[in-house]
Amino acid sequence: MYITPIQEIFTGNCKDNCVNIRGWVYRKRTSKKTIFLLIRDATGIIQTTSKKGTEAWKEAGKITIESSLKLSGTVKEDERAPGGYEITTSKIDIIGLSETFPIGKDQSEEFIRDIRHLWLRSRKMNLIMRIRSEVLRFMHTFFRERGFIEISPPMFITSACEGGATLFRTKYFDRDLYLTQSAQLYSEILIYSLEKIYTCAPSFRAEKSRTIRHLTEYWHIEPEWAFADMDDVMKIEEELVSYVCQETAEVCRRELEELGIDPKKLLQIRPPFPRITYKEAIERLHRKGFKVSWGEDMGYDEEKALAEDFNRPFFVHDYPKEIKAFYCKTYRDRPEIAMSVDLLVPRVGEITTGGAREDDRDELIKRIRESGLREEDYDWYIDMRRYGSVPHVGFGLGVERLLMWMLELDNIIDAIPFPRSIRRSYP
Repeated sequence: MYITPIQEIFTGNCKDNCVNIRGWVYRKRTSKKTIFLLIRDATGIIQTTSKKGTEAWKEAGKITIESSLKLSGTVKEDERAPGGYEITTSKIDIIGLSETFPIGKDQSEEFIRDIRHLWLRSRKMNLIMRIRSEVLRFMHTFFRERGFIEISPPMFITSACEGGATLFRTKYFDRDLYLTQSAQLYSEILIYSLEKIYTCAPSFRAEKSRTIRHLTEYWHIEPEWAFADMDDVMKIEEELVSYVCQETAEVCRRELEELGIDPKKLLQIRPPFPRITYKEAIERLHRKGFKVSWGEDMGYDEEKALAEDFNRPFFVHDYPKEIKAFYCKTYRDRPEIAMSVDLLVPRVGEITTGGAREDDRDELIKRIRESGLREEDYDWYIDMRRYGSVPHVGFGLGVERLLMWMLELDNIIDAIPFPRSIRRSYP
């Protein structure tokens, strides 16, 4: 028996034909002579009708919201039905009868977040997860078409990449290790063999932030490549984000429109992106009434205010070295400035951080010591500067922040199936 995907029915090719579908009851409405069931599967939702006095009527009367079923019937064109088609039901086979489903109208956001395992069945989350899958596919395609090789970094690490304060400590047999904050340090090892690599993997940050854009576990796209400079970083970043936006607008048009997102918004994202220095960013913030001083990092409020000036992705580069990690290369004629760059977007702020990596052994050791880190913890990392060091660059992009911006989500937790934050670790 061929099972017809619901979305296939809306192509019109099934009109007046008998079809078999399977899925779950999304909505139910009963009148004197007809029971209307909205059935959902992974591809879409369709209205079905069961007439009084038929075998289907009896089963439709028993069935409850979120029950699973197989349904047979004839496809009819009806402009009153959602999508313009409905199925006149001839037979219903109940597979799993659902108890009273706890999610109804007017449920609070907090309640919905508490029962995430059930909310993932919602149409909204179905659409977001479908788009998320496509976005990840587009990213893989982007890097592979440009000769980048995907690698698999470790999740257990021995030393910090971004800073010890945000490390998750875990017991590893008889010693302490940490969950990775970034694949970067390990990725750099592979550029001496493969030259251009990228990773797509989780990263973990023990940040006690309670903003709408923070997760303690998130997915990270991190390319690293040799023989490159700051211009190369920004060029690849803007090409990547533009490519993902263009492909999403074309491939996911139906999903975007159902979420209320105009695909034209994404089609307009094209390089080059505006570029300003950290110094210029501080000056702009001063004019907006912010009191951030030179040498201070920008937070969510500052980044959000700054983004209002552009209404599109833009770069902030050349940060003070004191607010950047030890591995950031500095300008030789301006040693107080790090060759670091962030990509910011409206409403969300920073979605990437990257730049040039320090390729001089002595300078790297100096920065490790200045940062209060133990040199012996990074012996293997320093080794790479001893044996054929090259100028190299890289960046990390937070997948959920990108999705939050693209899909105009109110909170980053809706960009990932099972969000982990300072407040949430269940289910």
